[in-house]
Amino acid sequence: MNKILSSSLFISISSLFLMISSVKASTIVLYDQDFENPNGFVDTSGGDVSQQSVNSLYGNQPVGFSFSQRFTVETLLITGNNAFGTGYSDPTGVGGNYALGMLAGSSISGGQDDLLGLAFNVGDNDFLNVRLDISSIDLDRLRGPFLPTAGALPVFEFTLFDNPSGALGTGSGLILSSQQVSGSISDRSVFDWTEVLLALDASASTNGNVILRIDLLSGNYAAFDNLRIVASNTPGDVGKAIPEPASALACCVFGMGLLVSRIKA
Repeated sequence: MNKILSSSLFISISSLFLMISSVKASTIVLYDQDFENPNGFVDTSGGDVSQQSVNSLYGNQPVGFSFSQRFTVETLLITGNNAFGTGYSDPTGVGGNYALGMLAGSSISGGQDDLLGLAFNVGDNDFLNVRLDISSIDLDRLRGPFLPTAGALPVFEFTLFDNPSGALGTGSGLILSSQQVSGSISDRSVFDWTEVLLALDASASTNGNVILRIDLLSGNYAAFDNLRIVASNTPGDVGKAIPEPASALACCVFGMGLLVSRIKA
């Protein structure tokens, strides 16, 4: 009997380590950013808004990573006290202290269409999966407010471009995949977050190099936060449901203990 249990123990351990290896190979977290640690944030507008470049505040997070942007993509101080005279309100607290804000090009006469680009290599994975929170919001400085009194529905577009050279940019050339997501209408100074999940098909990329473009199509002005980007062969998989290797190893050790106890008994 002990020999049988010992064999079962070996098989269980072997299977679990194979599972851990599979987890590592099948889901790769490329970027995970809650924007809570800007490097030298300055309220350049006096209204809880900074027009410092996203790279100057969040470049090298992680080391070597860079954004590309067109026009101004603002960083909003959610917990300040200047916007609209009282500061912004975030009833759910999802946004923490900071979020990024964008202007839709159609919002004002001659308005600038803000774009943000992120370059990645997905390897041989078929999907670039994206999870984030979006919200309508407004500025009372920098030519704002942009939203009508009744508010506006924010619609973001996420476009995945083939990028064989691996160069930074906001995207051009072959479009691999594109999806639109919408949030909710809220008061100009109140964040009402909507969690969204996208699965962008990267299977036709030349060599795994891609650019993700983030664009606010309509809704005048809006924000996003808590951006998690994952390369995977499973659409929509952002790694939440899969245990970390360390956790799986702990389960393995626990299981070993149980089986060893049974063998001794």
